[in-house]
Amino acid sequence: MSFPAKVIRDGLLEKRSSGLLQLWKKKRCVLTEEGLRLHNCKGGGSEAKELRFERMATVDCVEYKRGLVYFTVVMVTGKEIDFRCPQDGTAWNAEIALSLVRHKNLQAVQTGRNRHLSTAHLGSTGEDEEL
Repeated sequence: MSFPAKVIRDGLLEKRSSGLLQLWKKKRCVLTEEGLRLHNCKGGGSEAKELRFERMATVDCVEYKRGLVYFTVVMVTGKEIDFRCPQDGTAWNAEIALSLVRHKNLQAVQTGRNRHLSTAHLGSTGEDEEL
């Protein structure tokens, strides 16, 4: 049984489309401990697109123009996804970047624990060690 991920932030972001015209489209975004879910603002009932932290490399290209923050989420595949949001309050890019760092730190700690546990099981029995 899996529990729903804790919501860190919920609100609107604009995402640049990947089409020829690269139009900015409003998305309702939900930032959780697992990643960023993008929902269409128009009814449609379609599935949300999820950008999971496991597949994110970094958040960068921050630019401030006319009261807006422009930033890019770079995926591990190299794909770049452009967003913009109002500059007031805590910017989405900062929230996403901090959540990504938190996620990667937790992964690193878990990897270190797993490595330590596996070497402890494979290590010596302690019988021939001197203090």
